[in-house]
Amino acid sequence: MRLIDIVRQSPRRLVIPLMGYPGARLTNSTIRQNEFNSDLHYRSIYKLVERFDPDAVFFIMDLSVEAGALGLQVRYPLSESATVEHHPVKTLADLEQYEVLDPLFDARIRSYIETMKLMAKNLNIPKGGYVIGPFTLAGLLMGAVEIATATITEPDLVLSVVNFAENIIIRYAKELIRAGADIIAILEPTATFLSPKAFARFSGASVSRIVRFLDAMTILHICGNTTHLIEAMCETGVQGLSLDSVVDFPAVASRVRSDVVLIGNIAPVQVMVNETPDGVKRAVNNLLEAMEPYPNFILSTGCDLPLETPLENIQAFMEAGKAWRLRRADSAA
Repeated sequence: MRLIDIVRQSPRRLVIPLMGYPGARLTNSTIRQNEFNSDLHYRSIYKLVERFDPDAVFFIMDLSVEAGALGLQVRYPLSESATVEHHPVKTLADLEQYEVLDPLFDARIRSYIETMKLMAKNLNIPKGGYVIGPFTLAGLLMGAVEIATATITEPDLVLSVVNFAENIIIRYAKELIRAGADIIAILEPTATFLSPKAFARFSGASVSRIVRFLDAMTILHICGNTTHLIEAMCETGVQGLSLDSVVDFPAVASRVRSDVVLIGNIAPVQVMVNETPDGVKRAVNNLLEAMEPYPNFILSTGCDLPLETPLENIQAFMEAGKAWRLRRADSAA
């Protein structure tokens, strides 16, 4: 089944906040503990589902998993997302040391796969897993500034690193699907600065190949202002676009094909962390009002919610989102 089919079959707007990190608060644990312990990670996700009843759920967002599996130096703070601190690939020859590694034997990769197995066994809603995007993984290998420059000065090197990253991502994504993932979200934040033409060359073509290998619903998530990339993102063949809060959804919705689902985009910090529950409900209702003409839409957040997001704000988000279509239908009757 395609993502658009699930959307069309629902009698109301689907409500799927990206909220892995707050689950750690429900299990009195840290983000770092969840990143290394599949049972704890699953219990954090289970507690989120139990408390908020979303229409689908993803495990914790982590852009360092694949890079760490390749042996890159990663910093793991207790209560923040992990970060890659060293970017060793400067030449094509530097890739050779990584080509002999099988990332699927990495302990953290296995932990996330085991988390998905537990989610699939115990949760009866669609389950989603994250994989890094090929250009973003290439950027972690090369460095963000370096890869930006290299798209102009050494494009063949960039394409070689992207192709290497693509193969890593496909293998991991397939394992997540075998473990029970219904949805694979590809996280490609480093691509936000690319022009549409450069995106198609250095990211989009690779994302398209990844999508063709995956027997699951696919979503492309890019942080930042991706207004200039909407059509190029649709051309990758993904079934959904998850976009950040800086994107004007009503303004771009008409540029998204009717069979591609637009997902988002309540601000994770400005609204979900800093507002009151009533403020969250106002923001949700304003977005739902503006998106009323577009059936290919899922209410979500612009990115994964921070750990400190007030739980009452997540509850307000869910209540406002789930009530919207039912209220409209009741008033029309």
